[in-house]
Amino acid sequence: MSEKTRKRFIAGAVCPECQAMDTLMVFMQHNVEHVECVSCGYSKAKPDDKVEAATRSSENVIGVFKP
Repeated sequence: MSEKTRKRFIAGAVCPECQAMDTLMVFMQHNVEHVECVSCGYSKAKPDDKVEAATRSSENVIGVFKP
């Protein structure tokens, strides 16, 4: 089953990687917002607000103890 995504360009946006203007597109995939540059392939995903709220950003994990 394929999910149909609607990709939209972000007018005036500059790619943080290649600095090209008007090459960033935004789309939703599996309820996650993605931004991708059509020029250099840079991509970034923004997790859902519920996922961000569930993460504990105030904690730093140094390692996992295995007895």
